[in-house]
Amino acid sequence: MNSPSIRDDFEVPDNHVFVLFGATGDLARRKILPGLFHLACLRLMPQRYRIIGSSRAASALSDEEFRDYACQAIVEFGNDEPSGEVWDEFVSSLSFTVSDGERPETFARAVHDAQTSIGGDVRRLFHLAVPPGAARELLHLIEESGLNVDSRIICEKPFGVDLGSARELNSFIRARFEETQVFRIDHFLGKESIENILALRFANRLFEPLWNRDHVRFVQIDVPEALSIEGRGSFYEETGAFRDMVVSHLFQVLGFLAMEQPTSFDAGPLRDEVHKVFQTLRPIDPANAVRGQYEGYLDEEGVSPTSNTETFIALRAEVENTRWKGVPFYLRTGKALAQRRQVITIGFDEPVMRLFSSGKKTPQWRGNKLVVDFADPGSIHAHFLVKEPGPRMNLEPAQMHFYYRDSYEETGNLEAYEHLILEAMLGNRALFTRSDGIERLWQVATPLLETPPPVETYAKGSWGPESMHTLVAPDRWCLP
Repeated sequence: MNSPSIRDDFEVPDNHVFVLFGATGDLARRKILPGLFHLACLRLMPQRYRIIGSSRAASALSDEEFRDYACQAIVEFGNDEPSGEVWDEFVSSLSFTVSDGERPETFARAVHDAQTSIGGDVRRLFHLAVPPGAARELLHLIEESGLNVDSRIICEKPFGVDLGSARELNSFIRARFEETQVFRIDHFLGKESIENILALRFANRLFEPLWNRDHVRFVQIDVPEALSIEGRGSFYEETGAFRDMVVSHLFQVLGFLAMEQPTSFDAGPLRDEVHKVFQTLRPIDPANAVRGQYEGYLDEEGVSPTSNTETFIALRAEVENTRWKGVPFYLRTGKALAQRRQVITIGFDEPVMRLFSSGKKTPQWRGNKLVVDFADPGSIHAHFLVKEPGPRMNLEPAQMHFYYRDSYEETGNLEAYEHLILEAMLGNRALFTRSDGIERLWQVATPLLETPPPVETYAKGSWGPESMHTLVAPDRWCLP
């Protein structure tokens, strides 16, 4: 039984050939293939479409093998049962071809045959679900096949490993594609709860007037992960928590939090305002960062016994503009921590005068907090103080909560990858990162990359090294 279709007022993409490079990889199996079928179940795929899986010859599949592979992926990781009319339509759209740079004409023929079978005007979207090292070869294949003109490409992170490599990669792409054809994907920006930050701010006068340095004491973006590196030692040795999570994800969330109101939520105005935040983000001072490494990391497969790679990073970022000057943005993430959470906390200043006595439960710091949990489906929590019952005017903490799952049906929800793939098919680049934004963030990251502080060991299941508390003093981390 398939999910019911989504509301009729949602825009449906033009007819498409969707080429999935890395079709036999983990990302395709866990996210992209189940996501494409979920879009089909919601009637958000084009009226006519073909999906071509592709990989190197060593991982090549026949069309039937690819269809069986997609079915198994959807059963294991999807939310929709591969059966019924929608499944019949979806599975019949699947085919497979080899990504062979020596024979671009074979690849081109497979794409042209798919276009011909659809008929009429057909758009092409290439999703490069491959490691960065393989992306250039595939971009070159698209060019050699004569398919780079009028096509769109989705590029996966990381976009380089430092400023030099990011500039080189952007230059390589610009030589083959117009910037309007390129969709650099960051799945954090596809989350419903991240977009809701914009709604929370700009649709509610209750919050927007307070969203500035006159009222906000600090902002925390906290994304701890309970899992360890899970056998990805070789990958993690080349990235570490800072490159993998902060530059690629948390800085993007910071941009949405700190931006000025755009004239519209179209790609141009929205991304312009985010980029202004990046332009005013000060380079990270290594003295304002704590790097950690969980106990046992050096014993992981693929990890050097003398590794200085961080599995934990906490840092203070500063936005030097009129709205935010002087307000610290604390970012924290890491592996093998106590919980898996995705939380934004906005801490407001205390009242100027303390008119009230403290109750037994009154926190030492008595400012209000607004907490956004952006692990989909997400929730919003307001923390404030109330009078405790009794004859004295004593205060106690209280909270108000909003949970998306209690207020909306989840049937039509889109996961981040589904949302972003749909936006790419529609040609909407609002939730995708710009090349100049990528380069600017690597500029911001450069001081910490060049002179990183030593890593400090922390226990698995903890919240990280003890020195992280000094980083935010006299404030405190709001998790746990």
